[in-house]
This record gives sequence, C-alpha cells and structure tokens, in this order.
Amino acid sequence: MEMTDSSLTQPRLPARLRRLWHKERVWLATALILLMLILTDRAQAGATVLFTLDALGSTGPFLILSIAIAAWATATGADNLIARAFTGAPALMILLAALAGALSPFCSCGVIPLIAALLAMGVPLSAVMAFWLASPIMDPSMFVLTTGVLGLEFAVAKMLAAIGLGLLGGWVVHLVARAGGLADPLREGIGNGGCGGAKLRAPRPVVWRFWVEPERRAKFGREALSVTLFLLKWLALAFVLESLMLAFVPAETITATLGGTGLGPIALGTLVGVPAYLNGYAALPLVGGLVTQGMAPGAGLAFLVAGGVTSLPAAIAVWALVKPKVFALYIALSLSGAFAAGVLFQLWTMA
Repeated sequence: MEMTDSSLTQPRLPARLRRLWHKERVWLATALILLMLILTDRAQAGATVLFTLDALGSTGPFLILSIAIAAWATATGADNLIARAFTGAPALMILLAALAGALSPFCSCGVIPLIAALLAMGVPLSAVMAFWLASPIMDPSMFVLTTGVLGLEFAVAKMLAAIGLGLLGGWVVHLVARAGGLADPLREGIGNGGCGGAKLRAPRPVVWRFWVEPERRAKFGREALSVTLFLLKWLALAFVLESLMLAFVPAETITATLGGTGLGPIALGTLVGVPAYLNGYAALPLVGGLVTQGMAPGAGLAFLVAGGVTSLPAAIAVWALVKPKVFALYIALSLSGAFAAGVLFQLWTMA
C-alpha cells in the first residue's frame, strides 16, 4: 500500500509546481533573483531589497491613487461615464492626452498603474497610447532641470518630442483601430476589456454612495485587492531589475558609446536607450557632459526619449498589461518616434 501511495503522489508534484509557476511566476522570478544575489553577493542583495522598497514607497502615492480610482469606478459604476467621456472627437482627445502626458509627473514605471486603471475602465487605446508615450519623457520639474543642464533649446526639444511622440502614437493607434485592429488590447484577466464596448452598449446607473450597499462595498474591496496584487508583483520585479542594471551597467559606459555625428549615433542612441535604464534626472548631466565633448545633440535626445519610454523595467510592466501585438506597436512607435526626434533636433542645431 505504501508503494502504491508513493507511486500515486509522486507524479502530482511536478504538476503542482507547474501550476504554482503559472500562477505565481512573477513573484517566484523575483524571489529567485534575490536568492541568487544572496548566494553570490549579499551586499548587493541588501542594496537591491532596499532600492526596491524605496522605489515602491516613492511610487506609493501613485499606486494608492490609481488603485482607489479603479476600485471606485468599479464599485460605483462610474467607469460607464468615464468610457463614454473618452469617446468621439478623436483629434481633440489625442491632443489633450499627449499634452497631459507631457505635463504629468510620472516616470516610465510610475505611469503604469494609471495606464492599467484607464484601460480597465474602457478608455480608448488611442488616447491611452498618446498619454502613455508622452508621460515618461517630460514633466515640469524635468523641464526646469533640463534647461539648467542642457539649455533651454534642448529642454524645449525634449518637450516637443514628448508631445509629438504622443500625437504620433495616438493617431497611429486610432487609424489601426478604425481599420479593425487592436480590439481588446488588455491581456486576459485584466480589467474588463480595453474597448469598453459593453459599457457603451448597455450603460448602467451610477451609484456614487457605493458604501451604503454591501455588495458594492465588497466589489470595491475585491477590485482594490486584485489591482494591488497585480501591480505590486510586476513593479517589484521591475525595480529589482532596475537596481541590478544601475549596479552592474555603469551609466558612463552606456552613454560613452554615443559620441560622433551623423545618423549613426542617433540610431545607436535610440537602440541603446531601449534596454539601458537610466533615471531621467541622473542621465541629464551625463548626456550634457558628452554633448560638451562633441556628442551629437540628436543622439542625446534620442537616447533620453527612447530610454524614458522603453527602458527594460517599463517594457516588462507594459508587457504585463497588454497583448503582444499592442506591445510590439508600443515598441515600434517608441523607436521610430525617438529616432525622428533625434534627427529633427540634429537638423535644427545644424541649421
């Protein structure tokens, strides 16, 4: 009997492990990275944990606000109104989203919670993409610091690049969607679909005082918990990877490869900016020093734009939210927009 029991239970373990990996692979990946660090470099393991906790803490207000908005919209039914408010007048909607993104104080990872809430509430992908692409590139404090380090001309160029990239992305997505593509951009199990079609077809009344109804209170709690767990697991992994890149990939090494003139350095700056994460504020003096030493200004702008939008931590978070075809379009728009911004700025400085 004992042999029979063992033979019956042994095959179940791999299946259970597969189910556990499928369900909790993000948390397990983060834990495995930290375990490897503990075994090989305890000092860096401690530094990575502290960096991740500090980054999550600094992102906390944005997380709490975004989680509250998503849960409140679900509990009250206000997502019906929000979905309707973002329909029609695509030109104005995309323009306002790009401008709002350029003025918002979100970094490439910090914008992810808000994007998740917007897509889950049914905001059209064209407006979300315009905001998504413009937001990490520029904000008011970044504009001031960029002016001080790289000059007003560079700061204005970076601001225009943010708005222009947002407009490009918004209109491309709008035209593709109008042709029948990009339906339901969110991954399965995230929100209730990006198009918000059901809300538009059958709008329900909004109950602003949702807390007076036990069912809506429970819905608020379930949605808040679900969004919190989803965002925490992906942001924790993103910040762990960010810490490792900052520790093991010197910023000076990354930016030192972008010297020279012509289209080559601009293309290289665009490509290097994708996997190489640099804090936007820390990157400014490094790029400023290289520009002073002869680096092409267009390459510097392309690097900052591409790095801000498509850095590896941000790309991981985007991959977690949307389907592969939307992710591929996000990357393509970021690369082409950053390269175009670099070329245009280079031509302007040479004129």
